[in-house]
Amino acid sequence: MSEQVKGIDEKFCSECGAVIKAKAEICPKCGVRQMSPPLTINLGPVAANGKSRIAAALLALFLGGLGFHKFYLGQVGLGLLYLIFCWTCIPSLIGFIEGILFLTMSDEVFNQKYGQT
Repeated sequence: MSEQVKGIDEKFCSECGAVIKAKAEICPKCGVRQMSPPLTINLGPVAANGKSRIAAALLALFLGGLGFHKFYLGQVGLGLLYLIFCWTCIPSLIGFIEGILFLTMSDEVFNQKYGQT
């Protein structure tokens, strides 16, 4: 049996494995409806550990007073510290500033600082 090679605008049928057009909804060979790709929200490039700079910035801006961005970035100790002192509003101010810093930070710097697994 020869190996099938697909082009850049093609995909394999989910049922029979035939090469079909990438936009095809139904396989012309076996007639099975192809699954549509799941809906995803793109928050920009992600670090090696799957963390997004934009997601961290949004968490810091809106929920930074509770330390959600710290938990998201894997800094549980700092997240707990933010959570303990959230009643003082100081973590809210720091979280807002960190959110702005995340938005102005380049992806390379973010990956270097927070991208380790």
